[in-house]
Amino acid sequence: MLQGLADLGNAYLSFMNPLTLAYGLGGAFVGIVMGILPGLSATLAIALLTTLTIKLQTNDAILVLICSYVGALYGGSRTAILLNIPGTAANAASCADGYALAKQGQAGRAIGIATSGAFVSTLIGVICLALFTPLLAEVALSFGAFEFFWLALFGVTMSGSIVGGDPLKGWLMGLLGLFIAQVGQESLYAYNRFTFGWDDLSGGIALIPALVGAFGLAEVLTTLADPIERRIADLTDSVLPRWREVFQYRWTVLRSGIIGVMTGLLPGVGEDAGAWMSYAAAKAVSKEKEKFGKGSIDGLMAAETGDMSSIPGHIIPCLALGIPGSAPSAVLMAAMIIHGVQPGPMLMIEHPQFIYHVVAMTTLASVTILLFGLFGVRPLLHILKVRRNILMPIVYLLCVVGAFATASRLFDVYAMLAIGIGAFFLRRRGYEMAPLVLGLVLGPLLDKSLRRGLVLSDGSIVPFFTRPIALAFAAVTIFTILLYVPPFKRAVRRVTGGAAAGVKALFVRRA
Repeated sequence: MLQGLADLGNAYLSFMNPLTLAYGLGGAFVGIVMGILPGLSATLAIALLTTLTIKLQTNDAILVLICSYVGALYGGSRTAILLNIPGTAANAASCADGYALAKQGQAGRAIGIATSGAFVSTLIGVICLALFTPLLAEVALSFGAFEFFWLALFGVTMSGSIVGGDPLKGWLMGLLGLFIAQVGQESLYAYNRFTFGWDDLSGGIALIPALVGAFGLAEVLTTLADPIERRIADLTDSVLPRWREVFQYRWTVLRSGIIGVMTGLLPGVGEDAGAWMSYAAAKAVSKEKEKFGKGSIDGLMAAETGDMSSIPGHIIPCLALGIPGSAPSAVLMAAMIIHGVQPGPMLMIEHPQFIYHVVAMTTLASVTILLFGLFGVRPLLHILKVRRNILMPIVYLLCVVGAFATASRLFDVYAMLAIGIGAFFLRRRGYEMAPLVLGLVLGPLLDKSLRRGLVLSDGSIVPFFTRPIALAFAAVTIFTILLYVPPFKRAVRRVTGGAAAGVKALFVRRA
């Protein structure tokens, strides 16, 4: 334990220099700008910045990406409060109470509450990140090829829930991501797959051009196809939070922070789930339920705390198991792989200091959003006045430059354009890109683990179902898939409902 504290202290000290702090502030600034602009997302911010930080040192690059991740989710609350448009999906729960306060002339107060809640909740998540990630990684060291196969497959099956509405569309996009990941030379014998005699495809579809196309170019096309102009609420009062008010809602912050971290631990459950579950929990225990949706400070604090604390929660399984918990964490994981850090059980062996560095990075990110939130709100709001027909060409240019810069191959630009145009039409039909990211990131792990397992077992699939941990993962994966079958889902609800009623009756008798 003392060694862990020493490593954590060294990680914090390693970031205490002007250049690193500047990187953190710059990443948070770009993230906040992306979050403020409706339609742009944390996923897009991380994908674009991955291409721009490719030449930086690993720790500096990941610091920029984590700060942009935290900044984007925080920045999205600005438009939720002032425009009633969530900057990211995670900020949707903040719209009702935040915009209601803005219409009452309390926009500054609402922003101050959102800022204080975001700062404190991120620190709660950081504590959980420091405590649970090394423990989970130690357990995962017992995994072999058979367990990794089921772990990767479980991550792909979660693509059915990451889009919320239609699980079939999520699975289809997850399978499409798996297919794209198989293009090129396979890892064991360098045999070309799905190249159709095209030499450029032998190297596969690079991860960065695929991500930039799926999120960057597709977002540009979608935004230009559906222009929306909304009036900004006036910001006349102070944005500095009333710390007495923050202390008054300390239990809301603590409860919502824990809920956010717990939802973040579930693969495929986005940051918005942490916000909505925290909001529902706050409303359930509140003595002023009638104020929710009409300008409740309690409700706004719960929503902002829940979504921000889920960020460290999503990073925990990403680092310890190699399973990203959300679309932004999937792109973050891809960036780590590009910089030579392979998340997963071997992380504690190959890069034992990296987990503590991520803890320090997330702490620094929480401090940067506090600084920007308290002292940079009014200047940042001028970004909302930039017309989209000016902004989107700039984003498109960054997409092209980013796709080309990773390997200096013109083919990567063509791949980015093809994937971006395809993603645009798929999004118009209701298909989300987040499951595609899961398939792309987990595809190589699933393929390699399956082939290694078959080699180790001389072609037998029996060890995939007989090893204890592999059997447990297989059961969880199959159960997750069956939950989307209506008859099975109804049967599970009847069983759990009957069990809950029985336990309740037992406690009533004892009372």
